[in-house]
Amino acid sequence: MVKDKRSNKWAFLMYQESAPENYMEVLNGMQVPYILSPWHDKDVNFKTGELKKAHKHGALFFESLKSYTQVSDLISEKLNGPTHVEVVMSPKGMYDYFTHAENPEKTPYKVEDIESGGGFELDKFLVEQNSDTFMNDVVDVIEDKDITEFEDLVYYARDNDYALLSLIVDHTFFFSKYLDSRRNNPNRKSRLEVDDATEDPAHDD
Repeated sequence: MVKDKRSNKWAFLMYQESAPENYMEVLNGMQVPYILSPWHDKDVNFKTGELKKAHKHGALFFESLKSYTQVSDLISEKLNGPTHVEVVMSPKGMYDYFTHAENPEKTPYKVEDIESGGGFELDKFLVEQNSDTFMNDVVDVIEDKDITEFEDLVYYARDNDYALLSLIVDHTFFFSKYLDSRRNNPNRKSRLEVDDATEDPAHDD
């Protein structure tokens, strides 16, 4: 039965008209990591053509397993939300649902409007859900800054874009091999030698 389910990741819903105005404060007071979608205030009921009630999708990440009933009661009492809750099966799917990233026929919502708290690592979560985009960003940084040492890449990410640091750490092998290949690429060395010769005053006529 649904109410017998236990998980440490639960998704829920709350409506703007009934949620407490200080919902973030309420959630932070629960001391449980959480993430909330932007307000979905432009969703359309395709059957009627009417706007749906403005609402947020959310998820709670507990340290221990919680039952359906425990979480349902919590959401109902603290946020005046619907009693129905669901186990989070896929963080990626949840993220896509938050922003409608994989549903071009639906109204898109901004990633910047996602809210979180209670210790939830939002930057890391967003990088993980958009790893392909961020991988390209790191490669662009390596090329633009002419980075050839892994240490320099780590320092750059730490100082300029901390969200990329966890991605680089998780893909240490790939970026180490990429930097090794770039550093030892004979074509790159030839280009550098040509550039140096062009810039050297001794070669001016």
